[in-house]
Amino acid sequence: GEFAAMFLTLALLRKGIPGKQWIGKYRRPRKITWQMKSNMLKHLEREAENEYWISRPYMTKQQEHSHAAERRAQNWLKIKETNFAKFPEHKHITDHLSHLRVTKSWSS
Repeated sequence: GEFAAMFLTLALLRKGIPGKQWIGKYRRPRKITWQMKSNMLKHLEREAENEYWISRPYMTKQQEHSHAAERRAQNWLKIKETNFAKFPEHKHITDHLSHLRVTKSWSS
């Protein structure tokens, strides 16, 4: 085609491809083999199948409605319990200051 002719003239004028063969503005076009084609076909088929499976819902809308509520509630309770367990027990100010009250009577 047109591109091939253009490429040929460039190659003839320049006596080869400047720089890297496979990249750049004046690169050598890559031959497409039957393996490439078959790989592409496989890829497209796989993608189509995935799309098909994704498009079909696993649960009905009724099943889906609040299906995880119970589990979430359980998890929340667990979290609350662990946090409560971490919480230190109550101490009164008298516990902190008990070392000051060695004797309770006024010294005469």
